[in-house]
Amino acid sequence: MASDGVDPGDPARLWAWGGVPKPRFIGGNQVELLEGGDALFPRMCAAIDAAEREVWLATYIFYDDEASRRIADVLIAAAQRGVAVRLVVDGFGCLGTLATLRGWLKGTRVELEVFRALDRWWAWLQPGQLRRLHQKLCVVDEHIAFVGGINIIDDRLDLNHGHTEAPRLDFAVELRGPLAQQVRATARAMWARAHLSRGWREELRLLLRSETPLKETLVLLRELRARPVPQPAAGAMQPVRAAFLVRDNFRLRRTIERSYIDAIRAARTRVDIAVPYFYPGHGFRRALRGAARRGVHVRLLLQGKIDYRIAAMAARALYDEMHGHGVRIFEYTPAFLHAKVAIVDDDWATVGSSNIDPLSLLLNLEANVVVRDRAFAAALGARFEAALAVSVEVTVQPARQGWRGLLQRGLVAWFANVYLRVAGITGRY
Repeated sequence: MASDGVDPGDPARLWAWGGVPKPRFIGGNQVELLEGGDALFPRMCAAIDAAEREVWLATYIFYDDEASRRIADVLIAAAQRGVAVRLVVDGFGCLGTLATLRGWLKGTRVELEVFRALDRWWAWLQPGQLRRLHQKLCVVDEHIAFVGGINIIDDRLDLNHGHTEAPRLDFAVELRGPLAQQVRATARAMWARAHLSRGWREELRLLLRSETPLKETLVLLRELRARPVPQPAAGAMQPVRAAFLVRDNFRLRRTIERSYIDAIRAARTRVDIAVPYFYPGHGFRRALRGAARRGVHVRLLLQGKIDYRIAAMAARALYDEMHGHGVRIFEYTPAFLHAKVAIVDDDWATVGSSNIDPLSLLLNLEANVVVRDRAFAAALGARFEAALAVSVEVTVQPARQGWRGLLQRGLVAWFANVYLRVAGITGRY
């Protein structure tokens, strides 16, 4: 699934270590930063309302609140006027709301698929169920795309803690231009993969009777390999260079992780990362330590308002190591932090769905946009600084040193190792 447009046979496009394709940056894109569902959802609804041919939407969570009902309504309205609307949601992320969503869409022309459905008790016993669809993608008529970390749920509602006063901190981007077609190809593939998985026995029977649903699904998947990388028309847009990165469980397993590492290794002045779940592997931590030793200002913005205690424990187990090499750590306390963004120097920035932990870097299907543009990096950097200003800087705490720190770190490492082994991941993380 070469959704980054890289020719796997071109050695000039491959990194020496691991054979991971480099990001393929394409010019001629318009990229706008959007903060939270309050900014994203009206833009997405307006684009869907104006759709003429097709809408693809892939998300981890599609909740059953007012905000998500609004999205469902515009999808239904688009389908009613003849637009091809295809929606794919994750079976675990939508476990509690899938029945409601199906009820909303029943009798409409919206085609809903569920990625790795958990509708049978034995499905929970399959190791592959730990690999979830964590992407948040929406593409309208091939030329407008939305990519980021924002699920279809109100900003002020947390699944574990209920309603909150302040909205969670999260980001997405609106893309217009040639890169939108790569997003479309990935959203299409996710829907086709869920469709194929759900009905492969019935579709095999239909195929043997010369009917076509399985054929069409396989064509969708093959198109990802055959589709040429679109080139911008001369003078059509401002030359914003961006790359769309996908983490899958095939050739692009480490693409997002190593794009981060490559940028951090090349950093000259700053590395700013905001992420809720932080437990990177050895290579990622080495890159951060190396940057800090070179005099690069490395700052991490992590959760201060905790949603999952084991995730917070994992991040805090690394505080001493990071502090010991000059990395500054801040915890965001005004609201829940869900942003997955980074800025390196003044011309590299990323927004997406990928956390910096084993689930995102080794298991889940993720998608990020990397932008090489000073204006965009400055805009995201300003949002980062604003969040930092209302956060608390964490200094080394004696309670985390000595045997207690070692015990906590060992416990987290053991738990992560067991989880990865159950999921089928071997080797060093």
